[in-house]
Amino acid sequence: MTERCESRQGPLLGLRVLEFAGIGPGPHCAMLLADMGAEVLRIEREGGTGWPNPVVDRGRKTLTLDIRSAAGRARCLELAQDADVLIEGFRPGVMERLRLGPDELLARNPRLVYGRMTGWGQSGPLAKAAGHDINYIALTGALAAIRGESGPAVPPLNLVGDFGGGSLYLTVGILAALWERERSGCGQVIDAAIVDGVSSLMSFFAGLLPDDRIDLQRERNLLGGAAPNYRCYRCADGREIAIGPLEPQFWRELLERIDAPEALWHGCADPADWAAQGRLLEQLFASRTQAEWCALLEGSDACFAPVVTLQEAAGHPHLRQRGVYQELDGLLQVAPAPRFSRTPGKARRTLRITADLGWD
Repeated sequence: MTERCESRQGPLLGLRVLEFAGIGPGPHCAMLLADMGAEVLRIEREGGTGWPNPVVDRGRKTLTLDIRSAAGRARCLELAQDADVLIEGFRPGVMERLRLGPDELLARNPRLVYGRMTGWGQSGPLAKAAGHDINYIALTGALAAIRGESGPAVPPLNLVGDFGGGSLYLTVGILAALWERERSGCGQVIDAAIVDGVSSLMSFFAGLLPDDRIDLQRERNLLGGAAPNYRCYRCADGREIAIGPLEPQFWRELLERIDAPEALWHGCADPADWAAQGRLLEQLFASRTQAEWCALLEGSDACFAPVVTLQEAAGHPHLRQRGVYQELDGLLQVAPAPRFSRTPGKARRTLRITADLGWD
């Protein structure tokens, strides 16, 4: 048993992934698989994608091919024949026009898991329309629930659509299809649409709406920044802190530590009280610097954290101790996630192939 369970590099060691270069969620999915030990071979067109990213593009071998030419297409067919997984993020119909669609490739390699990453999906009235993250999360109801105190909704970078509802769901689909292939011996096609993934992410809120346990209107949204015990506050130095003590015992912990006025002690259950309670906390938190609040609250059960920039995050003692960021080729990069006890992942360099060596 000990010999069978000896450590090795990455739980996906030996998995071959053929990636057709794109932007956003497709490359991020390929990065996750590469970090977990998969051998990823990226097919790029001349000139690249226009969105080079030394972090998300790590861990591959990269080969430049003209996939519109007969020779380029033939080489893609050869590589796909020996691949376990294929990732592409073109609009529906593009790979079919290139004669590299799932019907043709699965006929040659029945075990192939063919992952298709799009915004709108492979079917539906909008399937072939252009779009970006902001459009996909708008249509699913996610964007409407994310807004400030006034003005239109604010897009949360492209975390919710491209990566939350996109690359992560494609990754889950690929791993599930590989598990099923172990029993059936057959590959299949994964239609990973961002609108599907974001709708799935919104299921938590959809489940609370019928019983009125949450209100997604900004001024009554417990998790949207309206509640005084789940929002950010500006400090004396202009920096911000974030608090989230939703449970009564954590709320009490915060109030005790900050020596809160009596008006805050009856709780935050009534949205009618939120504006007044928020003003009291604004005044209180503005009385000290972010560093002073960190010294008082960080590490306690007050559900507290400083609001830091991405550049500052790597230096925070907690992330530093866990090694959340690592240096690779002189560039600070996020470490592979999640973590495995016996087969840890590894951030690896990108290797651009000048001679086509295929999978070897």
